[in-house]
Amino acid sequence: MMNKATSLILVFFFFIAGVKAQSENIAYGNNPKAGHYDTVNGIQLYYETYGSGEPLVMFHGNGGSINAFRNQIPFFEKHYRVIAIDSRLQGKSGGSPDTISYRLMVSDFNALMEQLHVDSAYVLGWSDGGIDGLLLAIEHPDKVKKLAISGANTVPDSTAVPYKDILDMKNFVEHDKKATPTAIALNKMMLYQPHISDQNLHTIKCPTLVMAGDHDIIKPCHTIRIFKAIPKAELCIFPDSNHSVCIQHPEQFNETVERFFRK
Repeated sequence: MMNKATSLILVFFFFIAGVKAQSENIAYGNNPKAGHYDTVNGIQLYYETYGSGEPLVMFHGNGGSINAFRNQIPFFEKHYRVIAIDSRLQGKSGGSPDTISYRLMVSDFNALMEQLHVDSAYVLGWSDGGIDGLLLAIEHPDKVKKLAISGANTVPDSTAVPYKDILDMKNFVEHDKKATPTAIALNKMMLYQPHISDQNLHTIKCPTLVMAGDHDIIKPCHTIRIFKAIPKAELCIFPDSNHSVCIQHPEQFNETVERFFRK
């Protein structure tokens, strides 16, 4: 026969198990209950919202979608109003392969934040989303309370990315006959953009957490260069991690970002 304490422990266990199972069943990036479309800069931009509290905006990587943050949204929605966005031409968002750039995507994000009456937010960006986060902090500094980026680069050359990877992208763009116009456009963007100078980075006023994996596709020296150029920056290199550290080691990643946001 169970005593009251044992019974309460079992109730708590099944409650937690139920919450976990529920979050695992959510199709992040394709969730009608949380999904919305707004028109910005002439396109339909798709985003999903979760939780309540101070706003936290999430920007995913190249060719990805909101689903890239499937390990982050359940964690952060407990503390924030999460606004996860499908970037232009990716996920469920509209756009044309003829017009795509990091600055245009940042213009989309800023416009959406305006429409949602988000004056200032915590911002989390991974890979291309990290580039977007840097540009948002540079071009719309009032919109970013604190910025956390992982695996971002500020130039599209071999000082940031191994030359072999640049050649692979170039070969894909020029010779892959099966590639879609969207895939070509997104890879071209990575080949020729961004161009963010150290002087640009130095204008970032918000506290910034610069992260990468120790086996990231972004060269460690480049990540350190970004860190050194931002006045209020902190650096975190995750051990035994690649470019996808937020997927590879989500608990460590989430806790690191949350500690930074809550300082």
